[in-house]
Amino acid sequence: MTKKTILITGGTGYIGSHTAVQLLEADYQVIMLDNLSNSKADVVQRVEKISGKKVSFIQGDIRDDQCLHQVFQNNPIDAVIHFAGLKAVGEGQSQPMRYYENNVSGSLSLFQAMQSFGVKTLLFSSSATVYGDDGVGKYHEQSALSPSNVYGQTKYMVEQILRDIQASDASWRVGILRYFNPVGAHPSGYIGEDPNGIPNNLMPYIAKVASGELTHLNVFGNDYPTPDGTGLRDYIHIQDLAAGHLESLRYMLEKNTSITVNLGTGQPHSVLELVHAFEQVTEQSVPYQITQRRAGDVAICYADPSLAKTLMGWQAKYNIQQMCADTWRWQTYSKTILKI
Repeated sequence: MTKKTILITGGTGYIGSHTAVQLLEADYQVIMLDNLSNSKADVVQRVEKISGKKVSFIQGDIRDDQCLHQVFQNNPIDAVIHFAGLKAVGEGQSQPMRYYENNVSGSLSLFQAMQSFGVKTLLFSSSATVYGDDGVGKYHEQSALSPSNVYGQTKYMVEQILRDIQASDASWRVGILRYFNPVGAHPSGYIGEDPNGIPNNLMPYIAKVASGELTHLNVFGNDYPTPDGTGLRDYIHIQDLAAGHLESLRYMLEKNTSITVNLGTGQPHSVLELVHAFEQVTEQSVPYQITQRRAGDVAICYADPSLAKTLMGWQAKYNIQQMCADTWRWQTYSKTILKI
């Protein structure tokens, strides 16, 4: 059987790079498209080092119609996994137009290019933020959609666009993957979360504090209705998340169908729980200070991941200790020893 070629937008990013590795290991051909606005080009070499396989990389932007036209014209693409977009909740609140332009307009450009070239199989990187804050905290796929921040609103809008595309053309196969809080790194230490500038996500921030790159962690609020007052989240290991994409793609191709599923562990942990777990696993101190709540944050958000297990046999395997250990290996090993 001919190897299927998968285009990954945002391919050199955190989730894109780990998914690329698992696709390559599963014998797919991979094209990574990224504008490198929040990632680095040497990730391509690292992905090749881990997988032992070559990958195609194109530096480009999904908002560039000419670039997209060339990508689809020059490559026999069978499916697209769409990660490209801005993803910081706080930044989205202060820069809404930038987020709508990148995440919504960019996605529309991609879907139009796919339509033009007859590529109608797509996995979309959505988010638990589409559920908003209804006071329940545990979300299944039929939970009400009511995003409480701009970032979540952009994901919700793209989901709706995809539902409308499917309604107009039944030949589209769309996977909407709503995942919760990706953390950790590849166990090799070769790739991990490496944002430009100050991290917006909790785990890389903790790691930089533990390594001494940053002086302390800001904990946004300790007055939430949770056991220790800090937000409860469903942290999922990046390896589990990447596996969820692989299994979703397989399921869609084999069953010729569309899916909407949560990817999470179903086990929430607070911000301070994660801090203390990191300190115990790494034997490093993580100083922190409590600051005011961050706009757009909710108190409790975790997954009911049972549908993904029922449909395609996927479930998370890694615990928070493994998430912390792999993050620390990436933070230390990759920055001091790794030379490619």
